[in-house]
Amino acid sequence: MSRTSAQMPVRLYATRPIAPDSADIAYYGREHFWRSAGEIVGFNIGLWAYDRYVEHGDWSYISLHTMGQNFKHGFKWDNDRLNTNMFLHPYNGNLYYNIARSNGYNYWKSGLFAIAGSAMWELFMECEYPSTNDIIATPIGGMCIGEICFRASDAFIDDRTCGMDRFGRELATFIVSPMRGLTRILTGNAWRHRSTPGKMFGTPNLAVELGAGAGVLDYRHDGNKVYVGGEMELNIEYGDRFEIKSFQPYDYFNVRASMQVMQRQPFLQHLEIKGRLLAREFLEENDIHLSLGLFQHFDFYDSDSIKGGGVPYKLGVPASVGTGVFFRDIERRKCVIDAYAHVNAVLLGAVLSDYYQVDDRNYNLANGFSLKSGANVNFNRGKWDISVSNEFYRLFTWKGYARNTDLSTVDYRTLNAMGDKSVASFCVTTVRTDLRLMPKTYLTLYLDHFLRSTHYRDYPHVKSSSLSARLMLTRKL
Repeated sequence: MSRTSAQMPVRLYATRPIAPDSADIAYYGREHFWRSAGEIVGFNIGLWAYDRYVEHGDWSYISLHTMGQNFKHGFKWDNDRLNTNMFLHPYNGNLYYNIARSNGYNYWKSGLFAIAGSAMWELFMECEYPSTNDIIATPIGGMCIGEICFRASDAFIDDRTCGMDRFGRELATFIVSPMRGLTRILTGNAWRHRSTPGKMFGTPNLAVELGAGAGVLDYRHDGNKVYVGGEMELNIEYGDRFEIKSFQPYDYFNVRASMQVMQRQPFLQHLEIKGRLLAREFLEENDIHLSLGLFQHFDFYDSDSIKGGGVPYKLGVPASVGTGVFFRDIERRKCVIDAYAHVNAVLLGAVLSDYYQVDDRNYNLANGFSLKSGANVNFNRGKWDISVSNEFYRLFTWKGYARNTDLSTVDYRTLNAMGDKSVASFCVTTVRTDLRLMPKTYLTLYLDHFLRSTHYRDYPHVKSSSLSARLMLTRKL
């Protein structure tokens, strides 16, 4: 199996994948519209009831009047936090998506249910005006996260088991994909014994990396501000980018997540997903491979203020799609060269603002494009590996607010702005090297450089950069 990106070294050997049983596809692939619709409506009502009667959230005091006002006013850009708009809302969309997915619908049809579930919530279940960014991020980002969770949960299901083994598998399925687990309980499939495993995807090629260590973040803006803390890294590669036997979305995907335990910094620092929607192989000759695909992307970078010196970076891209090309050359002298490049349209993105501070939002919403590229060289059958990658985002905030608007006194409930009218560039460059210490265990060093440059219509141009270094022990499974 090839590597996922310049972030994940080549996996030279992989177990042969096992195709799913046709009986399982026929049984679990039957579409159930009313059950899907009922679960989505029930989930929204249950979530609203929790917000209303347990959390007592202001937004949950709904009535026929508030519903009418939502339709009368229409959609607007909201002012929630970055992690709410760019991660939690897509995660919620994943729940809508997986209700339909676990009731027999495919990737594309399940996305329609996610749109319907999000629209119901925005128009009926809140007394705040419906959100333009949520109706985009929730279903599209939910399709991306949802398909990852659905396929991951598939690994735990085995309808041939019983007892504590079966209970543990169903519990793991519920944790990874709550709505698939709930649907299995409602239908009785959680305990029904069958002669086949019940897996929709069989046993695919899978490579997993787990890393843990220490890191330092250096924010270089108006003097250096430094934080030190613990770091964790998870890399997953599902399928084989050069083995194109079907055209089902997400037969190949890769996930990279970076977590940190650092003072005043968010736990989830980075999440990146690339899921292949379509693919075509152009070259497979003498250990040289070249393929082209259409990919869905999900990107999330988050940080918080460092000792009063400002915020290093914030970026969210829950809705992005584009083309990607992959290249691999296995040299005779035990060397593997692996490279990739992506060109993407950003349907919805968010980037840190230096001036827009309204309610909980300190970032600009935007549209634009991104360019991603990377290369890896693997020496002596994986004993030493070095890679470099670059991600560049160009984001345009085209719907601003009127000049001379006092953001400190504006009514955030009616303000309808993407943020400061501006053009922003955000660039992330990563260099990684791995040295094998023992079988499947590596010493890994990451060096990351973050650069943001924003040109504002009404304010001075701002440019800032930050560096991070991470040293980890990595286990490759």
